[in-house]
Amino acid sequence: MNYPDIFFLYRSRPSQAGMTTLLVVGFMAVFMLILGTITSYAFQQAKYGRALFAREQALHIAEAGLENYRWLIAHNTSAGGTMMTTGAGLSSLPSTYAVSDPEGGAVGNATLSASPSLQCGAVQWADITSVGRAATGVGFPQTLLARYMKRSVAEYAFLYNSMVWFGSTNTGVGPYHSNSGMRMDGSTNSTVTAGVSQVWCDSTAASLGCNGVSPNPAAGWKSGVFGNSLTTSLWQYPVSTVDFSGMAVNFSSLKGYAQTAGVMLNPTSVTRAGVTQGSSFSSVSASDTKGFHLIFKSNGTVDVYRVTATNGDTIYSYNGVDGWRYDYPVIASESLVANVSVPSGCTLIYSQAKTWIEGTVSGKVTLIAADTGSYVPDIMLNNNITYATTDGTTGFTAVAEGSLQVGLVVPDTLSLRGIFVAQTGAYGRDYYYPSSGYLPAEYYQYNTRSRLYVTGSLVVNQRGGLCWVSGVGCTSGFLARTNSYDRVLAFSPPPFTPAVTTDYSLVLWREQ
Repeated sequence: MNYPDIFFLYRSRPSQAGMTTLLVVGFMAVFMLILGTITSYAFQQAKYGRALFAREQALHIAEAGLENYRWLIAHNTSAGGTMMTTGAGLSSLPSTYAVSDPEGGAVGNATLSASPSLQCGAVQWADITSVGRAATGVGFPQTLLARYMKRSVAEYAFLYNSMVWFGSTNTGVGPYHSNSGMRMDGSTNSTVTAGVSQVWCDSTAASLGCNGVSPNPAAGWKSGVFGNSLTTSLWQYPVSTVDFSGMAVNFSSLKGYAQTAGVMLNPTSVTRAGVTQGSSFSSVSASDTKGFHLIFKSNGTVDVYRVTATNGDTIYSYNGVDGWRYDYPVIASESLVANVSVPSGCTLIYSQAKTWIEGTVSGKVTLIAADTGSYVPDIMLNNNITYATTDGTTGFTAVAEGSLQVGLVVPDTLSLRGIFVAQTGAYGRDYYYPSSGYLPAEYYQYNTRSRLYVTGSLVVNQRGGLCWVSGVGCTSGFLARTNSYDRVLAFSPPPFTPAVTTDYSLVLWREQ
């Protein structure tokens, strides 16, 4: 018998048992590591889920706070009705709103604050901030910002009170609306709406060209929106009308603001915040042959000229009354009154005379051309109107008590930026009879122009014309027209821009 071999076998068994123990311990360690990882992941996911739930709740709580604040502004009478006129009382509204679930009790709280935007001492809109915190997770707040204001006319590319005809060479970007019916032969990328279900169309000049000659349809009743456009899927009629009388600018109030804190173009003088600029002069008001010529500068100032003489011509115009009349579109002589800086706290210019405008606008400026007497002045779009910046910090609104007329002597490609409003009149470029002999011969080269670009909004009471057709194509006016609305200005328009509603609402809603 070989004892060493037996001894060897006897001693090998404890070694194998130890190895098994090590393996078991190793597997248990791996298992515990995996179990710990899974458990930690499960806890983290549960924590993350609770955080998501708290954030979601906080978002709804913040939104509830906005709605509550809107209700308080609309119904609070302790401020004497001045809350959305002067801003008084906005900061005294409750700053905390407790949100409760009828079945589950307290949900959380919203902390609120409001900051009014003031111009000339009057509120333009109020920015409301709402911070929501859920009771289940106060460490996960959500912040909402919203603007409380009346909806602006800047939401439209074109807004008409009367019937209107857009020709085949018209290109539109943004909503088009007419209270009284529309013929649309051009192209658009947004809604085209009318406030009527049907419109009568015949061959008269005041109608929409229904004479049965291709491509014109035969006379008769047409849909509220009709025409040869390819974008008929965007047409809607009838829809609610826009109240032009309700959105009319209160000229008396704006005149008072301009006299006190803005720029006032009086018949015989120019003032800035009540201080006379330059020298006084003979009256330029109540006359189509005189007025003011404004050239806006990129540095925020305006060159104010008084127009002392004009050249006239025989024109054809709708402008409320179809037919020929004599007009004075071209400045013959003028003199500089002053270079005026527009006050930052009241960027309002009020003119009591016919006003020619052009140049580069800086900041947000509003021009009013109105006369509290019997004379109804027009605004002449005399040259390019551009912006110093296009990031939303610049905007221009021009409101004419009468009409908006595109001048005769303008560039072949004319660019206009802004919100243009003809409160009682029309928008267009009148038909100039070629070589009538009333104007110097060199002016007739401007009879037809290639293209008109308008970036912004056109708000017009009466129908006008930009392309006057005799035979084939335009014989006077612009051969092509492109209109694009400025969406940024819909939420932050220049001061006292007309609104399409009388009610305030929350716009520009965003999460911070």
